[in-house]
Amino acid sequence: MPLLADLHAALNQGAIEIIDLTAPLVATTPILQLPEPFANTIGFQLEEISRYDDRGPNWYWNNIHTGEHTGTHLDAPVHWITGRDGRDVSQVPLTQLIAPAAVLDFSTEAAADPDFLVEVDHIKAWEAEHGPLPEGGWLLCRTGWDARSSDQDTFLNADENGPHTPGFSVDCARWLATEAPIIGLGVETVGTDAGAAHTFDPAFPCHQLLLGANKYGLTQLQNLAQLPPTGALVITTPLPIVGGSGSPARALALVERS
Repeated sequence: MPLLADLHAALNQGAIEIIDLTAPLVATTPILQLPEPFANTIGFQLEEISRYDDRGPNWYWNNIHTGEHTGTHLDAPVHWITGRDGRDVSQVPLTQLIAPAAVLDFSTEAAADPDFLVEVDHIKAWEAEHGPLPEGGWLLCRTGWDARSSDQDTFLNADENGPHTPGFSVDCARWLATEAPIIGLGVETVGTDAGAAHTFDPAFPCHQLLLGANKYGLTQLQNLAQLPPTGALVITTPLPIVGGSGSPARALALVERS
């Protein structure tokens, strides 16, 4: 197949660069913290089975303990009540696991205001400069929040009023769910919704509206600063957990370099 051979050659020659968008999974990877009485996910843990010892003289392996929504992960529609009859993570069409991306940069706004919200007008202004959002692609939102990902407290940025992280307004979430041609929304924060989204109407509108529209969330991304506004191709590889509401994922971007 010459197309695949050309792709392989371009990767080897550096004409196409692979950029890792994934946060490493370690015990200190930040996780969402819901207030009581709600149940929380567990963090990532490795449990050693054997390591070249009497438990297994020639091999090293571990059990892993983690939640579906730990680290860089995909939210499937069934994650939210509005998507309860939609796809689980094992049912995501393979063609949607490789998709183009539009990258919108709001890092300056988020640095000035951690509660910054993306509005429809922000996206329309981006489209006026770069063209329409990609049909069947991702909208990736860069906020610079990945710089905080090594520290749980800084990453969640919570006080007595709750978390303060950037996100999307209710109107924007509704527009992305019903009018935008995208398959999903990718962010650098712990979830697709803003930290203050529990106070919105409806609460958590990105989850409520996008997952209810059979679209996806892709969260805790890194290195979006290395992507161009258009032209990147994103490869997302969640585990095909039957009945799963989501899965940790390795997310990669292919970018052409001149």
